[in-house]
This record gives sequence, C-alpha cells and structure tokens, in this order.
Amino acid sequence: LRFLNTTWVVNYTGQIDFDLLGLFSQFKYPALLCLVIFVVFLMLSLMDVMYISVTVPKMLMDQVMGVNKIAAPECGMQMFLYLTLGGSEFFLLAAMAYDRYVAICHPPRYLILMNHRMCLLLVSSSWFLGSVDGFMLTPITMTFPFCRSREIHHFFCEVPAIMKLSCSDTSLYETLMYLCCVLMLLIPVTVISSSYSFILFIIHRMNSAEGWKKAFATCSSHMMVVILFYGAAIYTYMLPTSYHTPEKDMTVSAFYTILTPVLNPLIYSLRNKDVTRALKMMLNMGSILQETTK
Repeated sequence: LRFLNTTWVVNYTGQIDFDLLGLFSQFKYPALLCLVIFVVFLMLSLMDVMYISVTVPKMLMDQVMGVNKIAAPECGMQMFLYLTLGGSEFFLLAAMAYDRYVAICHPPRYLILMNHRMCLLLVSSSWFLGSVDGFMLTPITMTFPFCRSREIHHFFCEVPAIMKLSCSDTSLYETLMYLCCVLMLLIPVTVISSSYSFILFIIHRMNSAEGWKKAFATCSSHMMVVILFYGAAIYTYMLPTSYHTPEKDMTVSAFYTILTPVLNPLIYSLRNKDVTRALKMMLNMGSILQETTK
C-alpha cells in the first residue's frame, strides 16, 4: 500500500511542470504589448514593484525565450508571494484610510495618534495578515493531485486557475477559500467605510467649500485605488464559477496584478502640485512640438 501511494504521488504530484498559456497569445501584436509592460514595469513604487515582480518578469521572459514551462515549486512560490503581497495590500489600504480619518477628523492629535510606533504597528500587522493568507492557501492548493492537463489558462499561477487542473473534489477547499477571502476583504472594507463615513460627517458639519475641496483631494486618489483593487479581487475570488471564463480571468488578473500597481504611483503622485505642474508642462511642450512640425 505504501508503494502504491508513493507511485501515485510521483505520477500525479511530484516533479511536475505546468504550461502557462500566457497573456500575449490573446493579442495580435504580442511583442508590442511585451515592450509596453516592460517599460511601465520600470516606473513603479517599491510595494508595487514587489507585487508586479511576482508575475511580470516570468511572463516577459516566457515571451522573449519562447518557453512557457514553470516547475511546481516555482509555481507554489509565485502563488505564495502574490497572495502575501496582495493580502498585505488589502490591509495597507485600510491603514491608509485610517490615517486619512485621523488627519481630517483629529488634526491637532495627528502626530500623537499616528506616531512612529503606531505606523510601525499598522505596517507590520498588514504584512503579517497578508502572509497568513499565503501560508494558508498555497500549501493546500499545491498538495492537490493534478492528473488532468498541465496547461494553465493563465499567465501566472493563480489559485483558481490551478484548482481547475485538479482531478479531486475541491468544493470544500473552495468554500474555505471563499470564507478566507470574505474575511480578508471584510475587515479592511469595514475600516475604510467607517473612516470615510466619519470624514464625510465631519466635512458636512464644516459646511465649507474649501473643506470639501481639501478632503476630496486627500481621499479621492485613495478611493480610486481601493475600488480598482478590491473590485478585481471580489470578481476573482468571490463570484461563482459560472461568471468566470479563462479569458475574463486573465483580463481581470492582469488588471489587478499589472494595471493597478502601475496606476497607484500615478494616482497618488497627481496630488503633488509639483508633479501636476510638471505633467502640464510636458503636455504643453508636446502640443507645441506638434504645432511646429505641422
């Protein structure tokens, strides 16, 4: 019996390779898309660089080298990193909402409430809770037997895409994953909703147009990132499988693993007056050059 179990593990789960069909096969000009993604990959902040580095370098190398193989250990590592970084991002967005709440609703006490120790606690807690997500889902996903096709209809090892290759009953695990994702989203969404509810209440009591303007400038960029990031995560992990197709899943995953990290620095930096002024100057110079070339 032990021999049979060992043979089954080797045949079905040990030393296996998956085939990533990739994102570029869906487009007419894959080389152009590869170049665009590579350029924006070099223009990101540290947290977003770490998040996008989990998927983009492998995807670009596959396109350049013409290789789409990924070993099971590498697949598991990629899965763990994107789950950890993505989960940390959820809680960091909540921490940022709380920071805005303190800044707007308790400005005299901001330096006391958001001291160095509190900031360190919020950041470390976000990373810890994100790593719990990675440590919980990755081992379970990668220990399922994969006795079907090795072709992953995706451009990286995302949990739902990997689960489709398993030949065992995964319904219980999918329920567990759903509950885990609900919890991962419920806590940050509660903090974010509460923070912005208090902010709106305080601003309404101010009855000041200047107050509304400053609050909107402070909170609008953060809310844009929250909507983009959380919306994509809800689609991927919380909607029933009947809503999913491989093409839709890849598009949404590209949205929150590539597009959202690209937009984050842009959205936040546009609040900076110097960045906005420099952007206007670049646009004006572009229009002047167009006129002169005519």
